[in-house]
Amino acid sequence: MKALKTAIFAATMMSGASAIAAEVSGNVTVASDYFFRGLDQSTGEALSGGLDVAFDSGLYIGTWGSTIASWGEGIELDYYIGYAAGSFDIGYLYYGYPNEASGDLDFEEVYGSYSFGDASIGFAYSDDYFGGSGEMTMIAFDYGFALSEDYSLSFHIADNSIEDNATFGTEDYIDWSLSLSTEAAGLEFGLTYTDTDLDTADCFGGDDSSCSSNFTFSITKSM
Repeated sequence: MKALKTAIFAATMMSGASAIAAEVSGNVTVASDYFFRGLDQSTGEALSGGLDVAFDSGLYIGTWGSTIASWGEGIELDYYIGYAAGSFDIGYLYYGYPNEASGDLDFEEVYGSYSFGDASIGFAYSDDYFGGSGEMTMIAFDYGFALSEDYSLSFHIADNSIEDNATFGTEDYIDWSLSLSTEAAGLEFGLTYTDTDLDTADCFGGDDSSCSSNFTFSITKSM
């Protein structure tokens, strides 16, 4: 965490010297569930929100948090710093679980993406993934488009490769989702179908609820 705070401070100072103008934005979401890479994190309702600062230079910093319940920690709190220019985006992200008891759930990763038209390809890499499960590589494809003036549809699919499957709790897996969204009264409404290719036996010792298909409804207010 100390290294992250130092990096954010240094990057912010550099950005302030090259481009003082910055845009601050935030969001709050209430959802019927919270999924991360196809796996259920809250097993029920979740409240999340984030805050971002984007500089004219392309540098950005931010934080995002959500209530969780899958492991009893109560909250996930993430910090990130990155650089976006044109179709490229690359950055560093720290996932924190401040209420955890075991002390080994936090992890870091680098990520990047390239957008072309309505589609994008992305990756994430961690050298010590969740719970000390070793190296993790995620490669994803996303595609979104407008169905009409009021509705948009997006598709996501990703391959998740984890070095120590036994420690993590699942085999390597593929997750995918399909989301329908619209806006009304200053709010964004979303309905998402999420699934993986994991069998019940390969999901955290037979916990089918964490890896099975699910519909999630969300309401987001952006500021």
